[in-house]
Amino acid sequence: MSKYIIKRVLISIMTLAAIVFVLFLMLDFMPGSPFNDEKLTAAQKALLYTKYGLDKPFFVRFVKYVLAMLKGDLGNSYVLNKNKAVSEMIKAPLGVSIKVGAMGMLLGTVLGLGLGIAAALRHNTWIDTLCSVVSILGVSVPAYVFALLLAYFVGFKLGWIPILWNSKNVAKSMIGPMIALAMSPMANVSRFTRSELIDVLGSDYILLVQAKGVRQKDLIMKHALRNTLIPIITIMGPILVNLLTGSMVVEKVFGVPGIGTMMVTAIQSNDYNVTIACAFVYSAMYIVMMLIIDILYGIIDPRIRVAKEGS
Repeated sequence: MSKYIIKRVLISIMTLAAIVFVLFLMLDFMPGSPFNDEKLTAAQKALLYTKYGLDKPFFVRFVKYVLAMLKGDLGNSYVLNKNKAVSEMIKAPLGVSIKVGAMGMLLGTVLGLGLGIAAALRHNTWIDTLCSVVSILGVSVPAYVFALLLAYFVGFKLGWIPILWNSKNVAKSMIGPMIALAMSPMANVSRFTRSELIDVLGSDYILLVQAKGVRQKDLIMKHALRNTLIPIITIMGPILVNLLTGSMVVEKVFGVPGIGTMMVTAIQSNDYNVTIACAFVYSAMYIVMMLIIDILYGIIDPRIRVAKEGS
C-alpha cells in the first residue's frame, strides 16, 4: 500500500507540473495585456513589461515562476490588487469557497443517503418514485437555476435569506449558496445509493445475514451500506472538489467573495498570476482528492488494499 501511495504522489506532482506549464502557455497566447489602460503610452507599457519580467522569453519566465512557486511565492497581482502577493489575495476567497462548498457537500450527502436508502427499502413504491423524481431534478437542473430560484423566492419574496452576501452575517448568507450547491451531490448520491443498495440487498451475503436474525437497522448500516460506499465515494470526489472551490455562477448569483468569483474577474482583466494561482488551486485540490479516494478504497474494501500491495 505504501509503494502505491508513493507512486501516486509522484504521478500527482508530475501532473501538477504539467498543468502549470499548460496554464502558463495558454496565458502566453491569450490576447490582450494586463496593462490595457488607454492612458498608458507604448513606452510606459514597455517599462511595465520590463518591471514585471514579462519581456523575458517564455521558458525563462516559466522556470522563474516555478522556482518561486516552490518557495510559496505565486507572484504579484497586476490588476486586481496591484503589486499585492497573490498567495495573500487567495487565502480569504479560498476559505469562503471551502466553507460554502463543504457545507453544501455535507448537506447533499446526508440528504442523498437518506433518499437513496428510503428508495431502496421501498423499491417500486410511491416513495421510490418520489425519491427518483427528486434525484432526476437535482441532476437535470443546473445549480445556478436553483440559486436564482432561491434568491428570488426565498430571498426576495419571503426575505428568509440574504439575496447577496453579507459579511456581517456570514452564517445566514451561506444558506442560499449552500442549498443550491447541495442539489447536485444529493441527486447523485441518492441515485447511486439506491441502485447499489438494491443490488446489495439482493445478494447472497445479505440474505445469509438476514437468516441469522440481524435487525434491519444493523443490516443496513453495518453490512449493506458499507458495500455501497465505494461507488458513492468515486462520484463524491470530483463533486466535492467542485463544491469546495465553489461554483463560479452560484458565487456570482449570491455575490459570494469566493475563489470562483476571483478567477472569473482575473481572466476578464488578464491578471495572469491570479488566474494561474486560482486554476492551480482547482487542479491541486482535484488531484489530492483523487489520491485520498484511492487510499479510502483500500481502507473500505480490504480486497482492493491487497491488490494494491501485490502490485
